[in-house]
Amino acid sequence: MEDTASLTNSILQFLPYIIPLIILQLILLVVALVDLVRRERTRGPKWLWAIVIIIGELVGPILYFIIGRED
Repeated sequence: MEDTASLTNSILQFLPYIIPLIILQLILLVVALVDLVRRERTRGPKWLWAIVIIIGELVGPILYFIIGRED
C-alpha cells in the first residue's frame, strides 16, 4: 500500500510538467497531419509520413516538418 501511495505522489509531483508536453505533442500531431493532407507533394509517400507522424509521437511531426515537406 505504501508503494502505491508513493508512486501516486511522484506522478502527481511531475504532472504539471507532463501535461504541457502532452498538449504540445497533440498540437504538433494535428498540425502535421492537416499539413500533410493539404500538401500536394511530399518527399516520399504520404501514407508513410502519416505513419511516422502518428507513431513517432513528438519526434515524428518534427521530422515531417524538417524532412518531409517539399516546397
